[in-house]
Order: sequence, then structure tokens, then C-alpha cells
Amino acid sequence: MDIDLISSDIALRARQVKLVLTDCDGVLTDGGVYYSARGEELKRFNIRDGMGVERLWKLAGIETGIITGENSPSVARRAKKLGIIECHLGAKDKAATVGAILESRNLSAREVAYLGDDVNDLPAFALVGLTSCPGDAFDEVKQVANLVLERPGGHGAFRELAEFILKARTLADL
Repeated sequence: MDIDLISSDIALRARQVKLVLTDCDGVLTDGGVYYSARGEELKRFNIRDGMGVERLWKLAGIETGIITGENSPSVARRAKKLGIIECHLGAKDKAATVGAILESRNLSAREVAYLGDDVNDLPAFALVGLTSCPGDAFDEVKQVANLVLERPGGHGAFRELAEFILKARTLADL
């Protein structure tokens, strides 16, 4: 995604971000579910997205959080591996979860970005300063997101958002 082609308002929003919150299924994964021979639910994560989490933290001090409606041990394991402290499983009301995170961390809406792919993410969109979705998100989400990413969920969409935020900050420093 070429940041030069993005409106200055969206780049300004990206520069203010201190926390990136993301859905999991359809964003960090491709939305597919696998089952082991023992019936355990398995998910496929993209290593590049993990690098996005790491780069946000190391280069800009920006933390990442996961909010998902599912209670998946594989998501908890992935969050732990990436050092993600804000991992909210079984969050049926994502807006309430976002609100609680903003309050507990004393963050304003403009300091938070949210990456979601489906209609259950839309209430959370209303509470943050920068909204984004993978390129294969549900059409209703694409219509309201500030930023529609090129990559599909599970194939580097989070990394694309991370690099956009980092580039927006770098350009502001020039």
C-alpha cells in the first residue's frame, strides 16, 4: 500500500496510534478451522503478521491486542508467543471490550487502531481513531473502514497495517 496515495487524515490518524487491536479469525487467520485427530481446533497464523507485532513494539513502542469472540487455546498460545498482553477470548461484545481497554490504559480513541473483518467488529470501529480491514473483509466493513488493506486475512494483513503505521510515523519525522 502506497502511503502517498492515502489521505493526509488517515496518515495523521496512523501517526497517533499507541495500541493496535485486532480480531483474530479472518484477520490473523484466513478464517479456516482445522481439527486434529483428537478433535482439537487448530488455526493457521502468518509469521509475517507476528513480525508486524514485533516491529510495532520495537520500532515505535506500539502494543498489540487481540479481541476475538472465540475461546481458542491456539489464539492464547499465539498471543503469548508474541508477547501480546491484551488477549481477550470469548469477547461477544467487542465494543465493551475496547471500551474497557481504553479506560484501563487511559487511552483516547485517537490513540487506538482496530483491524476487523466482519460485522461483529463494526461496533468496536466506532470507539477508535483508525479503522482498517483485510482486503477480503465483508463488504459492509470495507464501506466504513478508514483503510482497506490489500492483503487478505491470514496472509499478512496485520503486517501491512503495521508497516503503514510505521511509515506514517517515519514520514512525520522527516
